[in-house]
Amino acid sequence: MKMLEIKFDFLGASKLFATISIVLTVASLLVVMAKGFNYGIDFAGGTEIQVQFEKPVETSAVRSFTDKMDLKSASVQSFGDSNEYLIRMDSIEGKTDKETNEMLNALLAKVTKGLTDEFSAEKATVRRIDSVGPQVGAELKRNGLLAVFYSLLMILIYVGLRFDYKYAPSAVFCLFHDAIITLGIFSLINHEVNIQTLAAILTIIGYSLNDTIVTFDRIRENVVTYRDYDFAIIVNRSLNDVLSRSLLTSFTTLLAVIAMYVLAGGVIQDFAFTMGIGIIVGTYSSIYVASPLVVLVDKWQRNSRKAVTKTVTA
Repeated sequence: MKMLEIKFDFLGASKLFATISIVLTVASLLVVMAKGFNYGIDFAGGTEIQVQFEKPVETSAVRSFTDKMDLKSASVQSFGDSNEYLIRMDSIEGKTDKETNEMLNALLAKVTKGLTDEFSAEKATVRRIDSVGPQVGAELKRNGLLAVFYSLLMILIYVGLRFDYKYAPSAVFCLFHDAIITLGIFSLINHEVNIQTLAAILTIIGYSLNDTIVTFDRIRENVVTYRDYDFAIIVNRSLNDVLSRSLLTSFTTLLAVIAMYVLAGGVIQDFAFTMGIGIIVGTYSSIYVASPLVVLVDKWQRNSRKAVTKTVTA
């Protein structure tokens, strides 16, 4: 029998981390259901104006300006430094598309001129205007959910064909676990959910899957090498084999993401923030979620085969 050395007993703490993962997943779902998401204009619809001042301007001054413009439902958010803000307004709907466009153009012209006049000393400059209708926002939201669903479905099929069907549920649940916890954190801190967030979630799914696939590959190789050992022991050895690779890959990727978050701004910063959470959660789940689930499914399959054998024998 070939000797098998295990430095870290990952599966020995699997019950503890399974409990932690279940609690985090359930808590994330409850937070999402209770608070919902702070949707950006990509999903909620509306108009967003990014304005920059040459001199620092207090947030209260910008809010006072929106009140003067009779934009009672408008929200003001600091964007980067204290001299840059996002002014978000609700959607405008006319009886026809033409009327809607005319109303929107008139409102934007009014706000742009008002900013120039009100903050002439601070020299206000409108850097960006984004406008999304409520129907388009709802369609983008629906398509985003479908994109996540179809990606998980295709991953389930791919892993089932590439490895074995006992690996597929573990991989998909692991990805579901990562996405739900990330979205739960977003809901908890009221961070904006927009197209960039969705792109980061899909990137996290691919990143986490890659880490999980590397672990599954090593498990499959070790099953042949250490065929006389119990499957759970082989999984434990495989996790030790890929540990340094997983940690180094995650650490270097996290360094790049931190640099993007600190040095970049706007949508890049939102993307980096989401990726940072996903990398940490994904590295954890590939070790303490995916692999223990493979062992659990393997035990279930073995017990099912034994039950069938007993029934046939009887």
